Amino acid sequence: MISYLIGKIGYALLTLLGVVTVIFLLFTLLPGDPAQMMLGQNETEEQMKNVRKKYGFDQPISKQYLYYLNDLSPISLHSTDSDDFSFYNAKKYTGVQLFTIGEVVTIFKLPYLRESFQKNGKKVSEVIGETLPNTIILAVLAICIAIIIGISLGVISALYKDRWLDKMIQLLSTLGMSVPSFFSAIIFAWLFGYILEEYTHLNMTGSLYEVDDFGEGSYIQWKNLILPAVVLGIRPLAVVTQLMRNSLLEVLNQDYIRTAKAKGLSMVQVIRKHALKNSLNPVVTAVSGWFASMLAGAVFVEYIFGWNGLGKEIVDALNTLDLPIIMGSVLVIATMFILINIFVDVIYGWLDPRIRV
Repeated sequence: MISYLIGKIGYALLTLLGVVTVIFLLFTLLPGDPAQMMLGQNETEEQMKNVRKKYGFDQPISKQYLYYLNDLSPISLHSTDSDDFSFYNAKKYTGVQLFTIGEVVTIFKLPYLRESFQKNGKKVSEVIGETLPNTIILAVLAICIAIIIGISLGVISALYKDRWLDKMIQLLSTLGMSVPSFFSAIIFAWLFGYILEEYTHLNMTGSLYEVDDFGEGSYIQWKNLILPAVVLGIRPLAVVTQLMRNSLLEVLNQDYIRTAKAKGLSMVQVIRKHALKNSLNPVVTAVSGWFASMLAGAVFVEYIFGWNGLGKEIVDALNTLDLPIIMGSVLVIATMFILINIFVDVIYGWLDPRIRV
């Protein structure tokens, strides 16, 4: 199991390096001057020159790429020369100095995602730290809704195969997979947040934290979580339902299930003790992928419902061309996607030891 885990971690690190490279090249080679994006339209040539030197925009692409890797690496190397760009970044890190060899300083630190172009030099890590928890809360609740309801509907659908209840569940799950999330968000916000607001008491838009009318700080508004979580969970719920039904039907046709029935076990006991665990492999794989994609797919849902999460922050950054926030957000989402896949592979190996072989 240890060698299996080490192999997965090594593969994940290589994947992450590829993601970092693609993100850097994609946004660095975009048309436009990053220095001008930071300063706006009233810049002077001297200001442009200073900003390019300060952030390393005047360096060759290859050197900028190495600086970017150095920023992201937990262990980084820096020159003690105060005129060196990498030394400037070293002062921005949150970490500790390990040792010095000649004019090179080695630092152990948290990954440095640079600074926002539009938020007065605010660190990207701080922006993500303020918005990512809201997205995670939204994604966790959405995937919980999908797992609980999806597995339940899948089991019911399998037990009543080809009957009207099974056909109704299949119809609803197909509809759930077909409707785009942004369209569902608009319909749900209009129907439950406007038309039926008198009965539901739900808002069309709103985030987890709302500002007090008397200026006495913010407070948690849990009801604002309901509609975006339900909308975000519709498509994975439909997928889980379909996978659970098909997987359970396949398992129920196995010989050991017939043996369990022959021993006098009821159908509920057969499913709970034997069939359910063996039916979860494709469901676990699908849930992991959907949970990771929710972190990115929540962009439209968060924006429509006004949910102050990472997805909405990415849209705002795209509108203002705040490249460091876009790059940092995409990188964080990709990293979480990779970590979730490693975690799920370990669970998958536990559910089915043949996978490790």
